[in-house]
Amino acid sequence: MIEPGKNIAIKVPLHKWDETVAFYRDRARLEIAKELPNSTGFVFGHMTLWIDKVETQSQVDVWLEFFSDDPGGALEQLGSPKRDELEPLDGVTGHWTSDPAGVVLLVRNG
Repeated sequence: MIEPGKNIAIKVPLHKWDETVAFYRDRARLEIAKELPNSTGFVFGHMTLWIDKVETQSQVDVWLEFFSDDPGGALEQLGSPKRDELEPLDGVTGHWTSDPAGVVLLVRNG
């Protein structure tokens, strides 16, 4: 079974990061959940919307999180490629993958 996770990440180029964080903080008036050197998380209903600064990024990407008791089985169900080279999983049991349009998905144990 695959269920929505708790995180949405918008990967933003360095030159647009400050402006994008200000947009969600000042215009959309979302509450800041957590601030890290290269990422600001906002309360987004029951989820966290992360605005991540990516120095080598040239365009914006949206990354989504899914939970599954069997991440490997979920990857098979989705028929999606394993893309674990995208970003370290640091203690997370799961896999990076993508949908046919290229949206990056984290399928992780939940």
